[in-house]
Amino acid sequence: MLATISILVMLSVAAVLVLAAGVLALSVVLSFGIAWYDRIHADPAVAAERNYGFAARLMLAEVVCLLATLLLRPLGWLPAGFAAKPARRPPVILLHGLFQNRSCLLPLQWRLRAAGFDRVVSVNTPAWLDFDTLTGRVRRTVDQVRSATGARQVHLVGHSMGGILARNFIQQQEGASLIASCITLGAPHRGSKLAPFAVSRLGRSLLPGSPLLTRLNAAPLPAGVGFTAIYSRHDNIIVPMENARLDGAANRELSGIGHTAMLFSKQVANEVVKALQDR
Repeated sequence: MLATISILVMLSVAAVLVLAAGVLALSVVLSFGIAWYDRIHADPAVAAERNYGFAARLMLAEVVCLLATLLLRPLGWLPAGFAAKPARRPPVILLHGLFQNRSCLLPLQWRLRAAGFDRVVSVNTPAWLDFDTLTGRVRRTVDQVRSATGARQVHLVGHSMGGILARNFIQQQEGASLIASCITLGAPHRGSKLAPFAVSRLGRSLLPGSPLLTRLNAAPLPAGVGFTAIYSRHDNIIVPMENARLDGAANRELSGIGHTAMLFSKQVANEVVKALQDR
């Protein structure tokens, strides 16, 4: 009896994973298709770069990474405590993107710790809260980490929407004096044409020309904070991909990496380490 139940549970789990993989694969194909169409519409010469083998590998990697974030997700529900002790280097706070939780940042967190950054903290920023509430959560995390480690300043690293949250805290909430550097990964600094598909208040905030982005982009970047924008020319979510560039920042363009795959990329992690060490 127990063996039968175990088999049924395993089959059910397998069926759910297959279904999830199918849904994720469809969303990835559609997002890459829209991004590709937008690039060709802007520059017809790009059509000559078409490489079906490269496109298949790019989409497969994105599907695998999305599925990995789904499997890691329960870890993001665990308490995010950290010990109160001095840090050898300024602490790093990681911020995730829309509809994710802090578990998706684990691969990057491990790589930063392996590179010598001993205090790397991630924080959940749920999609059902508004930007001001989430920015307040970022402020509380910054204050808690500084208090626990005795650090005067911390680094902020934000993926996708997390990069906009970091900027909002620094530029609109007077957080510049507390931040040594702000590094964004595939952040929609000038919005994304795919934002309407994220049917939520936060999604509308990431539309090109939204009040939030207009306000942020009209304000100068604080001189005391080192800004770095890391992005991929093959990002399938930030459309067009140039919208991930940030005026006044050190912009670093990568290639062959999808939006979620940035979180699992050793190349991206190396760029983050380099930007952190520059400060």
